[in-house]
Amino acid sequence: MYTQLARTRYAASEHTQGPWDPESQHLGPVTALLVHEFGTRPGMELSKLSLDVFAPVPVGELEVRTELLRGGKRVQCLSAHVTSGGREYVRATAWRVRTADTPATAASGPLAPPPETLERDRDTWLSAGFGYGRAVDWRFSAGGPLKAGPATAWGRVTVPLVEGEEITPLERLALFADSGNGISFAVDHEAYLFVNVDLSISLFRAPSGEWIGMDSSTVIGPSGRGLTRSTLFDQDGEVGAAAQTLFVAPR
Repeated sequence: MYTQLARTRYAASEHTQGPWDPESQHLGPVTALLVHEFGTRPGMELSKLSLDVFAPVPVGELEVRTELLRGGKRVQCLSAHVTSGGREYVRATAWRVRTADTPATAASGPLAPPPETLERDRDTWLSAGFGYGRAVDWRFSAGGPLKAGPATAWGRVTVPLVEGEEITPLERLALFADSGNGISFAVDHEAYLFVNVDLSISLFRAPSGEWIGMDSSTVIGPSGRGLTRSTLFDQDGEVGAAAQTLFVAPR
């Protein structure tokens, strides 16, 4: 999806293309790239990631700069800025929380049948219509890319996030978490735009494995905006949630 050009600079490939404009990126790859740049710290895990989108991110060269806003042994807050050609397109904040043994209360077990038992989506607008869609192996257990309404799906990216580097489970989740409004669309995507202006991801445990699952639903209000809510899971069960605020308008 990206080729690293320098320490904070990347070139986006066609695999980052979104559904609305071939010259603009899907926010999923951008989110995963932010997680990549935030990196890891032993004994701490990312628990919250929030993005504000100021304009569609172009398919081209990007710069991603991060900084530590609040340091600490128990919690940390970081920020990031995604720019291209001197213009800022996305601003993000992330919280890390120290790891410790706590009693788990979340239900165990996957929230959908194993992805290997489900048919792969092929030749629809989602799997064949744009670069990011083609870069993901989609498996639906409820709803579908041609059905309006709530949907449950697995996703597995089939290309590297950064050329020459192995993608992590957290980067996989970040890459998939922005797809909720696409898989659970509530209005005709050929007649309407329903573009998210933000993305919020909250996690209560770290994801694992190559498959990430999402159970999503979208509601559209009467005055040009909507909301998508998604439960995120892996093959061991739920890991957290994502939310997107939508700008809705006729094409």
